[in-house]
Amino acid sequence: MKIITFGEIMLRLSPELYTRFVQSEKFLSTYAGAEANVAVSLANYGEEVSFVSKLPEHEIGQAAVNSLRKFGVDTSLIVRGGDRIGIYYCEKGASQRPSKVIYDRAYSAIAQANKEDFDWDKIFDGAKWFHFTGITPALSDSMADICLTALKKAKEKGITVSCDLNFRKKLWSKEKANLVMSELCNYVDYCIANEEDAKDVFGIE
Repeated sequence: MKIITFGEIMLRLSPELYTRFVQSEKFLSTYAGAEANVAVSLANYGEEVSFVSKLPEHEIGQAAVNSLRKFGVDTSLIVRGGDRIGIYYCEKGASQRPSKVIYDRAYSAIAQANKEDFDWDKIFDGAKWFHFTGITPALSDSMADICLTALKKAKEKGITVSCDLNFRKKLWSKEKANLVMSELCNYVDYCIANEEDAKDVFGIE
């Protein structure tokens, strides 16, 4: 079964071991993103999976592509262009201290993508399943529109759609999430959410 996941893959920078941001002189670089992680997991289970995104043509963008390829994820549908890859800094929690994330993802290539970047007829050719999360439409108004276009095309082609709500308060408000996700979820077959996300996005307790 051919599966498509759609979203942003970012450069993750983490202090070594359990040191704090202000203590560390070195940061470990890896690449990650909600939908990219799902793609890698599916590939590890032997599924045929493609990850769709937009990344700059420079070496950092290519490194992100390579990080997926090594796990067997198809990257041929990734659009190249834009100036920067999103970055997030992750400080690992310890004992009672929680982990901490700082985003530096504004104006990333995918956040500034437009509808013409993605040929959904080509992307969905032979696909049976489409997966995205609430993070992707939260990146920008244009990405919310692109997600809606993708979902309409997926339903037109009889493709099963899944969505992880994955509410991120650093990206948008509860009110904006409710407005956008209420429309997008009309096209979703399987919605994944924990109790907190269901309450924050849809007011379901």
